[in-house]
Amino acid sequence: MDVFKEQEYDKRFDVSLWKKLLQFCKPYKRRLVILGLFMIGLAGVDVIFPLMSKYAVDNFVIPGKTDGILLFGMIYFLLIAVQAANIFFFIDIAGKIEMYLTYDIRKEGFQHLQELSFNYYDKTPVGWLMARMTSDSQRLGSFISWGIVDLVWGFSYMIMISITMLILNWKLALITLTVVPVLVVLSLYFQKKILKAYRKVRKTNSKITGSFNEGIAGAKTTKTLVREEENLQEFQVNTSEMYRSSVKAAIFSSLYLPAVLTLGSIGTGLALWFGGEGVMIQAISYGTLVAFISYTVQFFEPMRELARVFAELQNAQASAERIFSMIEEEPQIIDKSEVIRKFGDILISKEENWPKINGNISFEDVTFGYKDGEKVLKDFNLDIKAGETIALVGETGSGKSTIVNLACRFYEPTKGKIKIDDEDYRSRSMLWLQSNLGYVLQTPHLFSGSIKENITYGRLDATDDEIIVAAKLVNAHEFISKMDRGYDSEVGEGGAKLSTGEKQLISFARAILADPRIFILDEATSSVDTETEQLIQEAIHTVLENRTSFIIAHRLSTIRSADRILVIQKGKITEQGDHHELLKQKGYYYRLYTNQFMEEQEAMLLNA
Repeated sequence: MDVFKEQEYDKRFDVSLWKKLLQFCKPYKRRLVILGLFMIGLAGVDVIFPLMSKYAVDNFVIPGKTDGILLFGMIYFLLIAVQAANIFFFIDIAGKIEMYLTYDIRKEGFQHLQELSFNYYDKTPVGWLMARMTSDSQRLGSFISWGIVDLVWGFSYMIMISITMLILNWKLALITLTVVPVLVVLSLYFQKKILKAYRKVRKTNSKITGSFNEGIAGAKTTKTLVREEENLQEFQVNTSEMYRSSVKAAIFSSLYLPAVLTLGSIGTGLALWFGGEGVMIQAISYGTLVAFISYTVQFFEPMRELARVFAELQNAQASAERIFSMIEEEPQIIDKSEVIRKFGDILISKEENWPKINGNISFEDVTFGYKDGEKVLKDFNLDIKAGETIALVGETGSGKSTIVNLACRFYEPTKGKIKIDDEDYRSRSMLWLQSNLGYVLQTPHLFSGSIKENITYGRLDATDDEIIVAAKLVNAHEFISKMDRGYDSEVGEGGAKLSTGEKQLISFARAILADPRIFILDEATSSVDTETEQLIQEAIHTVLENRTSFIIAHRLSTIRSADRILVIQKGKITEQGDHHELLKQKGYYYRLYTNQFMEEQEAMLLNA
């Protein structure tokens, strides 16, 4: 199987990545334009306030007059009202954009996860996926919405201040702005350092989320093996690594912001020095000097904001890189374009064009090996008639599950063909085949909700009568009826409120309700008690009738009635026949069955 190895990233600023990310903004183009206009308006009003101060100093303070001060006060308060309205509307719009973008990124990610092949889930940790879908998507939505607010306001404010300063006194303006080139060089240096640290933070965050997931899912195993202390130590290694990376990123960010502040103070000092000289020789007015001091202080306020956005951009890019590595992951198994045109894809079906499945399955010279692994099957051949029940027996790793997974098209042959009803199944859509599958696993998975909701999971339009019929077919109706709320009883997270046998029967009913033509039982009775196994065996005889079915089982009592039993060893069929024929051969199956029969008899005697 593939071993998950996270991709490393080294681009300082990935333009193509941000272009892809901005595609999510297209549906909200109008809102973004309005938001930008509000931010430009906000910057414009901010630029006017120092000019109002200049006017007040030159016309009221220095001359000692009050003529026109009432009108001045009204205009000033009007500007404050306009600014308050600007702030209200930009917070409202930016907040909604953040919510919509986060939703869209998560929706896109979740939809793509539905389309990915089984091999992706075999190699990718759940914690890694959870980190992408939660914290990373939230960070991107937040950065795009509020980052645009700060960028538009910051740049427009700086440009307006620069133009106003140049108009007021271009020589003093140029002297004041001499610190800007130094700031650009400083920004380029810190960008590389901050981005590298944040990439490590995001990578370690994935490991921590994975540890959380495994720790919660394996809580019972941890307690029975008394592994709490060791697990804590392992967890602390990851958290310590994230702590060091986070501190490193914070240090660079904290150094960068004071550097901007220092340069801002130098700019203000230059304005005071040379502006003060200008006032002394009456080259500029007191009001102009006051305005210049205000502008130099305010000019570096957006610079500080842009420095913060710049630091956050590094963090956001680290998140974006990992989200797009998930969204752009290519499915290993895909339908051809002509197949999609005729039969639909994995999400949108064209059921009117689907042919009916009878259930004849044939493997023709099939060779298959998991990526970077040895071949599991080589030139494998098998013919299965519609309605036939095939049992697969063999040691762990012999290839039993691989045969079933290939028949279900969870994987595809690297060589050879698999035909269903004499047609290569790659000439039909995956959804066509997998909509006709019923799969019952060794460890059944139930979703949080009621028993009824779990049974109807594969067929939402089922009536209450159909649900009850399915439950009765698999002998689940009796125990469900005894529960407090019957079919509306909650199963708990993962079916925690039910026994393993009860979960197995509900998953059996769920599979039956979808009325599949091909049925797979993968060790379905290995984790249940003898009484539940008897119920499942009775159900098997009923529900597998006229359906092509595969049974993988270690308990051979489950497969005695199979039409054909295949003994699989190292990817090859070494024995085949029905139960009685294989016993007569006195080979691997005979030895296995005899040993199990003796063990069962001993257990019965001991219990007696």
